[in-house]
Amino acid sequence: MKGEKNEWKKIKKAIKACVILAFITVVFGLLIYSRVKAYSLAPTTSPIKLRGYPLWQIPIVYLYDYFSHGTICLLFAFTTAGLIYEFVPKEAITKYMGSSKALGYGLALGMAPFLTVCSCTMVPLFGGILYAGAGIGPAITFLLMAPASNILAILLTGELISWELAGVRVIASATIALVAGIAISKTSWGKSVEKEHQINNATSATAKVEIVKPSLDERLWAALKFGGYLARQILPYFILGLIAVSYLEAFLPEEIIKKYLTGVNGVLLASVVGGPLYTPTLVEIVLGRGIWVREGIILSKGALLAWLMGQPYDFANALAVSRIAKWKVVATYMVIAWAGSVIFGLLYGVLSGSL
Repeated sequence: MKGEKNEWKKIKKAIKACVILAFITVVFGLLIYSRVKAYSLAPTTSPIKLRGYPLWQIPIVYLYDYFSHGTICLLFAFTTAGLIYEFVPKEAITKYMGSSKALGYGLALGMAPFLTVCSCTMVPLFGGILYAGAGIGPAITFLLMAPASNILAILLTGELISWELAGVRVIASATIALVAGIAISKTSWGKSVEKEHQINNATSATAKVEIVKPSLDERLWAALKFGGYLARQILPYFILGLIAVSYLEAFLPEEIIKKYLTGVNGVLLASVVGGPLYTPTLVEIVLGRGIWVREGIILSKGALLAWLMGQPYDFANALAVSRIAKWKVVATYMVIAWAGSVIFGLLYGVLSGSL
């Protein structure tokens, strides 16, 4: 009798795993199909068309336009984020990030985009890595790289704005995160924080915990649940951002953008406003699109990049990080991240001929 129950339990678990795998296959297949058919995942309504609707109707039209195109991309991104979060071996990451050697930095740069998708989930992970004994340099590199160039941010930047800008964003984020990590690891206050956490970690290292490995269906379900958790956290803000963008798209005059949001002043203004403004990463993308993109043309690539690079140094997350790594460390990485957003904004603007 007990044997039959166990057999039936195994069958149910196998069916559950197959159903979830089928769902994941469909999601991935839909994205591939949309790419093969060159189907636009970004909204297609123009500002002129939006102006023709009553005020109350503008966000409804824009939201319908966005979700009729972008749902596939969001579904793919949240599912992928959940799978990576669940299946990436975090123990190995914290183990190899436990020093300030090149491998630690490489791992921080390579894995950060896959372990978190917004700044609100990045801070606790940063704390966990530091408490696990990671070097302060790799931990800071992870802290800055994760919100600036996570998988959702890159996907949405590429789909809603341009894949060229998404690529530049990855390069700029990696460079700034690496510079900040190395610089802070050389400071006395950085070394002090690292030493404090590594001593605490050593004192608790003797405690051994027996870990039971979950089955495949449980891990797949946990991945989907994490993707759903991220969606619940992000989508309400994302929809609010889309509503704001719908009005920006409809009524923000191009003359104002060209006068105040381009050139060197535009880059400086974007870097100052984009940083302290606490908005989820994806909202910053749609806001950036609403301000700087008109009829498919980016009016100032330099300013838009500086705006997008502001996410790692917003005030709300800086306050949270200061509870883990002290204010001197926070102030140092904020200054480096801000300077990096200005430098890369200017550089990209000049090289692309769109400053």
